[in-house]
Amino acid sequence: MSMKQFLTGLFLSAVFCLPAVAAPLSSNARTVVPSAVQQIISIDYRALRDSPSARALKDQVLPDVLKQFETALKGAGIDPDKDMEQLTFVTYRPAKGGLRSIGIAQGPFKQKEFLQKMRLKKIKPEKYLLSYIYPMGTGMHLVFLDPSTILFGESASIKGAIDVRDNSAESLESNNTIDDLITSVESAAIWSVLDQPGTQTMLRSVLGQAASIGDYDVVKKRLLASDYTMNFTNGVTFDLNVKTSDTMTAATMATLLKAGVLYRKMNATPTEKLALDDTTVDNSHDMLQMHFKTDDQRFTALLKSDLFAAVSK
Repeated sequence: MSMKQFLTGLFLSAVFCLPAVAAPLSSNARTVVPSAVQQIISIDYRALRDSPSARALKDQVLPDVLKQFETALKGAGIDPDKDMEQLTFVTYRPAKGGLRSIGIAQGPFKQKEFLQKMRLKKIKPEKYLLSYIYPMGTGMHLVFLDPSTILFGESASIKGAIDVRDNSAESLESNNTIDDLITSVESAAIWSVLDQPGTQTMLRSVLGQAASIGDYDVVKKRLLASDYTMNFTNGVTFDLNVKTSDTMTAATMATLLKAGVLYRKMNATPTEKLALDDTTVDNSHDMLQMHFKTDDQRFTALLKSDLFAAVSK
């Protein structure tokens, strides 16, 4: 994957919607997050209403999965633009293999009105352990964890999450690496954490041909996890941190990534070159760090470049 594709992918995944103010997970939301997290992406919806750059990015690269989630919420009588304050996506690895995904929405939802609407429509929930699971009409289901917290997704994914709270399945608290990363980033407007296999795949994409210069297959074993944050205050800021096993690995990966950026500059368009010029790579102790910052005007131009063409179709 090229640096162009990497930046596109990073912004796309980083912005499964788009952000604003500090957005930590609530205590009730944390109770349904499984230990075997592949990725968590948490977004504060309040800044989306205030940031033209954030709205422009959402309109252009809004992934199908988020469209489905928003459509499902609207079908349940919940307007994401008005009722939602925070949206969190959790992808986890069930014991039988593969990946499952859930959504957790937080906001001043009208639970009583929702339940009354379900009764009037004669829609009966499925009782699972201590929860009542309501169908949302799009293949997704919904559970109120409390009046201001909704768990939603496909039935099997929701039940796997409920098992964490009510059936002694391993919880997020037992995953020290991911839990520590969350603590370090959850004050950001938008934040995400990624497990070891996901981080290894992501870094290979980041490096592109530079991965073949160094022995990446050996080094990748020492990449442990990663996180990123994105903010839309005073321009657009994106920060990626990769936790490694030691200082030497972090320094080696920083050198490889810098080489990859320089290589891509040789064939970049003027707009893409500006984006790469605004990207810095460094390392500190056992952390590899990547930083991107630009103003709203240049970011808008970047949205119109080939960098985002593929995801805007």
